Amino acid sequence: MQSPSTAAGMSSPSSILSEEQCHCSICLDVFTSPVSLPCGHSFCMGCIGGYWRSSAPCQCPMCKKAFFKRPDIGVNTVLRDIAEQLRGAPPTPPTPRRPEPSDTEEEEEGPRADGSGAPAAEDWPEQSAQGGEGVAGAWPGERAWLGAWPGEREHLQSHSARFTKHKLIPPVSNLQDRMCRKHERLLELFCRSDQTCVCVLCIETDHRSHFTVSAERAWTEKRAHLKKTEAEVQQMMQDRQRKVQEIRECVELSRSSTQREIEDSVEVFSALMRSIEIRQAKLTEEMEEKQRALEQRAEGLIKDLEQELTELQKRNTELEKLSNTEDHLHFLQSFPALCTPPPTKDWSDASVHTDVCVGSVRRAVTQLAHSLTEQVDKLVEMELKRIQKYAVGVTLDSLTASPWLQLSEDGRQVRHAGTWQALPDVPQRFDTVVIVLGKEAFACGRRYWEVQVGEKDDWYLGVAKASVNRKGRIAVSTGHGYWALAMKGGQEYRASCTPPITLRLHPRPRLVGVYLDYEEGQLSFYDVEARSHIYTFRDTFSEPLYPFFYLYCCDKASDCLTVCPVTLKPKTSAHLTFI
Repeated sequence: MQSPSTAAGMSSPSSILSEEQCHCSICLDVFTSPVSLPCGHSFCMGCIGGYWRSSAPCQCPMCKKAFFKRPDIGVNTVLRDIAEQLRGAPPTPPTPRRPEPSDTEEEEEGPRADGSGAPAAEDWPEQSAQGGEGVAGAWPGERAWLGAWPGEREHLQSHSARFTKHKLIPPVSNLQDRMCRKHERLLELFCRSDQTCVCVLCIETDHRSHFTVSAERAWTEKRAHLKKTEAEVQQMMQDRQRKVQEIRECVELSRSSTQREIEDSVEVFSALMRSIEIRQAKLTEEMEEKQRALEQRAEGLIKDLEQELTELQKRNTELEKLSNTEDHLHFLQSFPALCTPPPTKDWSDASVHTDVCVGSVRRAVTQLAHSLTEQVDKLVEMELKRIQKYAVGVTLDSLTASPWLQLSEDGRQVRHAGTWQALPDVPQRFDTVVIVLGKEAFACGRRYWEVQVGEKDDWYLGVAKASVNRKGRIAVSTGHGYWALAMKGGQEYRASCTPPITLRLHPRPRLVGVYLDYEEGQLSFYDVEARSHIYTFRDTFSEPLYPFFYLYCCDKASDCLTVCPVTLKPKTSAHLTFI
């Protein structure tokens, strides 16, 4: 300890060292119990202790010099006195040295003191995992240590009294993650430009021109946004829970519907089999009746023939007797009556056919087929009523329409313009073939729409892949990504298979229904007015499909294809009767 005269004769500490030079580079405050490392840099005892606990190996926070063994350090009394004078506090008397335990005595519990009166490095307490008292970047210790080591209490008191450059936070186990890796400062700011946490030195270097706010303010704002996101997530969860419930209810309804379909199919096929059995029994009875009639006729013919044969045999006997007589008078008298044959029928055309049932089976099956056709028509009508509930509105896409085509304002009609129109040549447009696609792409589920074709003689209807070629000449077929029903030149109907399939339709359909079941790979066409099925494609769809329309040049300006609203028919009895 210097004498008062010596102290009075010394210059003021502020004239020798600036206040900044007496600040710890970890806590940014005036030293508290300063210690000096072998490399020459000084820090608060608690700060360097806390820093070394969060880093491995031990190194100097300033020059990054590593120490293979934690060095024994003591309080720098000169630097401590200067720091205390800067704070205006009276000099702290030197901490008395704790005597070393004797060779025969057991060392007492508590921190060991080295020559400087500070606890040895290996005796520094670990940070409490349960959140004991401490400071960020400082040696926190337990309450018992705070009472046993005055230097730490002074450190905390100093922070409380001079809360200007360092912020106390609760003790944490991951302090290193809360420090700027570049400047070794606490991350207490938030850069809105880069959406990252920064320290006070970062805003003077890499984030100088960025918009930064305090971490607490950013936390408040983000927390409010988090509440909104949390509400959105909860709403999404509720929506999905409702969707799960909806799907489960649909599965239950589907199970019930399937069971009804099975029962109906059993009833239909049972009725069909009964009808076949009845028709077969009736056919058998008819054949047996024909056979009995043939046998009766044959018996009558045989009886008549046998009767004539008896008469002829009798005449033959009389002729033989007459030819053998020697009585001239008797011969001459009997000859006129016997020389003429007895009266008989002409049996040259009499016959019995061996095939009495020619055409009977065909006629019976034809009648059965006619009855089946009627029942199939009833089934088609039932089918149409079911699929019409999947009706969707189809709107024509003007960006895809060929320059030869003209669309209505509402996008529901297309007709041949008769002239080339100057339209932008966008990638979506068909430039040569007179095709237009719908705006709606279908990649799942079931869809149904109806198109009025009227008396037009050259058109295609159906669906097309999203990836079909739209430039130059195009072949409309399944091999090129088109599934369509076509009317060619007013002569015949075709299904655009490879090769095409010719269809015989009578009467000509005027209103065509199109039904798409994407998952089942089914595309069906119906004559809506006749309530009959036209054709069904079976395939596997692997990309979105668009409704497509092809309309060749028409003589009348009114000739157009029109997408019509679907009109649901009133429900009727679905009972099928086979006769």
